[in-house]
Amino acid sequence: MIQTKTFTESPISRLNSFLSQIPGEDLGNIEPLTPDASTREYFRIGWENSTAIACVYPEPFARQEQSYLDVTNLFVAAGLPVAEIYEFSGEFGVIVHEDFGDNILRSVLERVSPQEKDDLLNQAIVLIAEIQAATPLAAELGSIASRLAFDCSKLSWELDFFTTHYFETFLGEKLSGADALSLKKELDEVARALEARISVLCHRDFHAANLMIDRENRLRIIDHQDARMGTGSYDLVSLLLDRIDAPPTDEWITEKQQFFLNERGKLNLPKIDATEFAAEFRLQTIQRCLKAIGTFSYQTAVRGKTGYAQYIKPMFEAVLQAAEELNRFPNLQNIIKNQIK
Repeated sequence: MIQTKTFTESPISRLNSFLSQIPGEDLGNIEPLTPDASTREYFRIGWENSTAIACVYPEPFARQEQSYLDVTNLFVAAGLPVAEIYEFSGEFGVIVHEDFGDNILRSVLERVSPQEKDDLLNQAIVLIAEIQAATPLAAELGSIASRLAFDCSKLSWELDFFTTHYFETFLGEKLSGADALSLKKELDEVARALEARISVLCHRDFHAANLMIDRENRLRIIDHQDARMGTGSYDLVSLLLDRIDAPPTDEWITEKQQFFLNERGKLNLPKIDATEFAAEFRLQTIQRCLKAIGTFSYQTAVRGKTGYAQYIKPMFEAVLQAAEELNRFPNLQNIIKNQIK
């Protein structure tokens, strides 16, 4: 059994120790890669006359409790396009998997034509429907993902994270007692309403930085280890509203929602009323975007990744738009208006 401990060796040292046990691998061919907002460290390494990606974790792990291994097994069984795992070691905290190259979808979307961008987003939306189709399989396999959920506790924790790190960490000030209480009451209401709509398997962080285009020009899913049960709209909100420069139009959102519902229909998933889905999408927009603002605030103020700050205002605008369209959460609306004026 692997004992819980803190590694004393550096990630690169542990990776070298791990590779030294594998005959024929080139220890000198290690290229550090830069993760986005991860506690894990990534390296491109030589592997069987080609390359692979080595993910080095901050702590050792047990195979049966390792979520990346577990969810990869689930997604592979469901036919979803994730990386093949080549080797792993819980002792060294290392997983080696297939190398998709360097074409992150977010970067690709910035340099292609509007039509190509739309086509790629639609391909990504198809993948969301396919992930949801794997919901029964997750339960059948007893996957970790089937036993976790965006329940009220998890959603409220994320919303509290927003409140703490936007106001206190990023702005350096606390909300007044009355504002804090009124906001907490409304955000708890958001969490309860979304908990009641848990129905499908979600990637949990399905945005354009967690999708890649491989060397054969195929769309691939990465960073799926936190998959869990949630609402039908969760991953779609994440894809369409992550790191926006301005809130998209209602017409565009409606078009993408309908495309998604049509894809679910092709997979014979239960029919969802378009009007009900639009309302759920707005509710999920509030939670997911506030959660993202909390992350961006933390990354900016604590980790010095100031590039995230530019997304805070437009994501607040998306939250405000959703709350206004729902005609709910007046205290939240007022607080946001004060922040973006």
